[in-house]
Amino acid sequence: MTNNELLILIKTQIEKRQFDYQPYEDFYGISKLMLGEDKDFAITNLKWLSETISERMPVVVGKDLEIGRKLMGLHRKVLLAAARDDFDSFMLALEFNRPPQEAFWRPRRKHLMPICQALQDMENDKLDELFLSCPPRIGKTSLIVMFIIWVMGRNSERSNLYCSFTSKPVETFYDGLLEVLKDPVTYQFNGIFRESKLVATNANDATIDLDRKKRYHSFTGRPIGGSLNGSCDSNGYIVADDLVSGIEEAMSKERMANLWFKVDNNFITRAKEQCKRLWIGTRWALSDPQQIRIDLLKNEPKYASVRWKYINTPALNEKEESNFDFQFGVGFSTAYYQMRRASFERNNDMASWLAQYQGEPIERDGAVFAPEDLRYYNGTLPDADPDRIFMAVDPAWGGGDFVSAPIIYQYGDDLFVADVVYNNGDKRVTQPLIVRKAIEHNVQAIYIEATRTTASFTQEVDALLASNGYKVNLQSTTKHYTGTGKEQRIFDRAPEIREMMIFLESGKRHKEYEMFMQNMFAFSIARKNKNDDSVDSLAIALSMAIFGGSNKVKVIPRLW
Repeated sequence: MTNNELLILIKTQIEKRQFDYQPYEDFYGISKLMLGEDKDFAITNLKWLSETISERMPVVVGKDLEIGRKLMGLHRKVLLAAARDDFDSFMLALEFNRPPQEAFWRPRRKHLMPICQALQDMENDKLDELFLSCPPRIGKTSLIVMFIIWVMGRNSERSNLYCSFTSKPVETFYDGLLEVLKDPVTYQFNGIFRESKLVATNANDATIDLDRKKRYHSFTGRPIGGSLNGSCDSNGYIVADDLVSGIEEAMSKERMANLWFKVDNNFITRAKEQCKRLWIGTRWALSDPQQIRIDLLKNEPKYASVRWKYINTPALNEKEESNFDFQFGVGFSTAYYQMRRASFERNNDMASWLAQYQGEPIERDGAVFAPEDLRYYNGTLPDADPDRIFMAVDPAWGGGDFVSAPIIYQYGDDLFVADVVYNNGDKRVTQPLIVRKAIEHNVQAIYIEATRTTASFTQEVDALLASNGYKVNLQSTTKHYTGTGKEQRIFDRAPEIREMMIFLESGKRHKEYEMFMQNMFAFSIARKNKNDDSVDSLAIALSMAIFGGSNKVKVIPRLW
C-alpha cells in the first residue's frame, strides 16, 4: 500500500472516529514524511489535518479532556511542520501561544485569506506582481510584516525593500519586524526557523540582517523620497506601501508626475529581474503609481509575460455589509462603516470615502481646479492696508448643503482668501459663524446670494449683526442659478479664480478651510456635483471684487 493510499484510509478513520487520537497522529506522521517526496501534496494534507483538529477541538475537549490536550499538542506540531512552506500555517504557528482575542491572524483569517493566498502564490512563483487595496486599519500592513518575516526566515540571503510616502510608516514597519523577531514568548519565530538568527539591526537606516551581516540587507526600509541608490539591490521583494500622502497630492498633476518619476527611476530599478513586486495602499487617483503600473501591465505587449493580480476589497460589499467584521471585535462592523460613510457625506468629501474605503480612485476627468494651478501664501498678508475686506456668502439651511463664505483681503487685483466659513450645520450654527468671522476680520462688505428658499437667511444675519453692534455694508439678491447654469458660471470664472485668488498653503488651514479646498478640487464640469458650494462662493466673491468697491477697473466678460 502506498503512502497516498494509506493517507486516504486513515483520513476515513479520522472522519468516522473523531475521539480516537491515534489516526490523527498517524496521518500527521505520514504527511510529514512526504514533505521530502511531494511537498505540495504533504502541505495540503497537513492543512486539512490542522483544520479538522481546530473544528473538532471544542467537542473533543468537552467529552475527553486528555484527548483534547493531546490534540492541542499535535496541532502545534502539524502547524510547525507546514509553517516553513505555507504562509497561513506560519502565522498560526507564529502566534500559537497567544490567546485568540489577542492574536493578529486568527480573528482576521477568514476575511483576509484571499490576500494570504495571493501572497502564497507569489512565494510559490505563480505571481510576479500583486496589488492590494483595502480600507485603513484592517491589518494589511501587519499582514505584510508577517509575510516579510516569513520570507526572510525561508531565505535570509534574499534582500527585501520596503518604501512608503514618508519615514514614519517605514519606522513603524521596521519596529513591527523587530517586535516579532525579538519576542520569543509572544511569537514562535525561533521555533519555526530554529537555525535563523538576528545578527544586525540599524534603526537609523531601517535595516535588518538575519544569519549574517550583508551589503544588501535582509530588509531595508526607505521613504520614497529617500536615497535608494546603493542601499538595496533587491532579489526578494520590493514593497510599495501607501506612496501617495493624501487627496491633495493625488489631485496634483505635477506632484503625481514627480512621484511616478521617483517610483519608476528609483524604486522599481532596485529590483532584480527575479524580484517580486508588491503594491499596497489607498487607491487615491487614476494617475497614482499603482494605476500607472497596472495600465502598463495591461496594455504594453512587452509586459505580457508578467503574472499579476489586483485585489480590491471594499469596506462595504454590494449588500452594504462590512467585509471586515472580524472576530472578538477587532474589526469593523457594518454599522461602523455606514456611520463613517455618513460622516464623509456630511463633510462633503465622498471622493475620500470612495478612495480610502471602497478602493475607487478619484475620477479627475473634467476637474476644473488642480492644486498646482492655484496661487498660495503662507498666512502672512502684505504689510500695506488692504483695499478692502469683504465676504461672499452662498447660504444654506443645512441638511447636507454647506454655507460657504470666503473672507477676501483685496490688494489691487490680488485676492487673498484669508479665511472661510464652510459648515453644513443649521442656521443656529452657520449664521453666528458668519457674524463672528465678519467681526474678527473687520469685514466691510458682505454679499449674500440667496434663492427663494433661503431669502430670509440674509434678514436673520442682518439682525445678528445689529445685535452685536456691528455695522457693515450688507447686500443680497435672489438668484435662480441651478444645475448646469450654475456650473457654467463657475467654469466661466475659473480662469480669474486661478489668476487672482491666493489661498492659504497646505498646513496653514483649519479644518473648515481644508474641507473648502477639497470641495474645490473635487468640482468637475464633466459630471454631476453633489455640492459645489465652495466654488460657487468663490465665483460670487470674484464678482464682488470686479464690480464693487475697488478703485481699479478691469474689462472682463459678463458674469451672467
